[in-house]
Amino acid sequence: MAFPHRPDAPELPDFSMLKRLARDQLIYLLEQQHEVDKLYKVENKPALSSNEQLCFLVRPRIKNMRYIANLVNADKLAGRTRKYKVIFSPQKFYACEMVLEEEGIYGDVSCDEWAFSLLPLDVDLLSMELPEFFRDYFLEGDQRWINTVAQALHLLSTLYGPFPNSYGIGRCAKMSYELWRKLEEEEDGETKGRRPEIGHTFLLDRDTDFVTALCSQVVYEGLVDDTFRIKCGSVDFGPEVTSSDKSLKVLLNAEDKVFSEIRNEHFSNVFGFLSQKARNLQAQYDRRRGMDIKQMKNFVSQELKGLKQEHRLLSLHIGACESIMKKKTKQDFQELIKTEHALLEGFSIRESTSYIEEHIDRQVSPIESLRLMCLLSITENGLIPKDYRSLKTQYLQSYGPEHLLTFSNLRRAGLLTEQAPGDTLTAVESKVSKLVTDKAAGKITDAFSSLAKRSNFRAISKKLNLIPRVDGEYDLKVPRDMAYVFSGAYVPLSCRIIEQVLERRSWQGLDEVVRLLNCSEFAFTDMTKEDKASSESLRLILVVFLGGCTFSEISALRFLGREKGYRFIFLTTAVTNSARLMEAMSEVKA
Repeated sequence: MAFPHRPDAPELPDFSMLKRLARDQLIYLLEQQHEVDKLYKVENKPALSSNEQLCFLVRPRIKNMRYIANLVNADKLAGRTRKYKVIFSPQKFYACEMVLEEEGIYGDVSCDEWAFSLLPLDVDLLSMELPEFFRDYFLEGDQRWINTVAQALHLLSTLYGPFPNSYGIGRCAKMSYELWRKLEEEEDGETKGRRPEIGHTFLLDRDTDFVTALCSQVVYEGLVDDTFRIKCGSVDFGPEVTSSDKSLKVLLNAEDKVFSEIRNEHFSNVFGFLSQKARNLQAQYDRRRGMDIKQMKNFVSQELKGLKQEHRLLSLHIGACESIMKKKTKQDFQELIKTEHALLEGFSIRESTSYIEEHIDRQVSPIESLRLMCLLSITENGLIPKDYRSLKTQYLQSYGPEHLLTFSNLRRAGLLTEQAPGDTLTAVESKVSKLVTDKAAGKITDAFSSLAKRSNFRAISKKLNLIPRVDGEYDLKVPRDMAYVFSGAYVPLSCRIIEQVLERRSWQGLDEVVRLLNCSEFAFTDMTKEDKASSESLRLILVVFLGGCTFSEISALRFLGREKGYRFIFLTTAVTNSARLMEAMSEVKA
């Protein structure tokens, strides 16, 4: 079933304005300024064109600059003269211009930028489509995208009014917020006197909660993403799903009536829903039998087209479910989930480690093996030296020494670390709990903790009750809390933090959690006067994920919204999952 919103739930803003603005700006750039009459999609192939002008619409990436430089230099060698235009989106970077200069073509090209930073993927989901953000910031420490985030927030506040209340956690969140506030102050007149449409904004760094992103997804939309990869709100279903010899690109959003009802459901409920839907559809078709000519005419003109469309979508989602089931059965998905739950709860760690070793030895998947090792490391606050060396050696022997640099990246990002001597989980917990009351000592601890990037997951889990204690089976058909997105085993940390802060309207009472997250300097609250904010807008919350968010987190917060009378809008640098996270850290490209 879908999540029906309470009758008093606020209406979502119309984000179609963002698409229109972006489209109009691009048309102006291409047609008016650069006189472009035709577009080509270039994918590592030479641009074969007889035109006297070439215009490149590109992401600001070094490899794209090399590609353009090769084309321009090839034209020079052939003695051909053309005009070259480069339009960067979402913004132009100095590093790209430096590459053009190094290649000797800076004087031959003119540069412009298309500030397209927000792509509405659904009625409540906006994406910046910056998958590189995670690696650039959380591994390389590159802060160039922070301005893009601030500009995106500024655009939203310009269109939908000021945001009265803002909260955030994480270094990147704080920097993005501060830069956004500067932009607001510089252009104060644009939002002054306007009524806010969105009451609360919450900015959250991905590294405050790696655990949720590393877990296997079991809600339908998350499983579709893990299995088929959803890109820009659409998915390519292959012949195994379409039951034909062709692949089909399908948009997955609220307009797909079948998908909108199952997207947030636990996968165990989906087949039952689709079976019932098929029976209902058949019953509607069967109504034709007793109709007279006038009724048949009305049926054909008003209902038949909709029924055929629904039948097509139903067939696709049944095919997708069958394909997911086949793949997950082959992977022994139940055993995998059991191991993950054991790691989250802190039980049977030795057995879980053995399972990961077997996973590596069987060469199931280099990405999956890395993911399980990272999940073990974060939940245990780092691996004991013996296990770290053993798992690393087995992995390199099984998948190849070329993965050595990947281990260095994972360590730097805090995803796969080794415990220092004496740093067992209980020792760390006791040290932290002793220092919590001592502010001066706490600040020193924070400094060292952030350098070491320790997770303290077990202590945070206890504080926030992330592992629900239930008598008997967890009822996935009628979920009681956000833990249903992980089969009742775990409430996503990021979603619990948002829930707790919204309840308190501040970080008050969460000091110890913030300290354990190593974010004492980076948790902020900005409450302004709520005189102009309506009660409806105060129940509309914009959640900004910096470094990516998962469909599991989106489903969990939609559930929370239904329970509490909120509506959530999601803005993310990109939609992510465990595989994308590992691939971003990997030095071995598939």
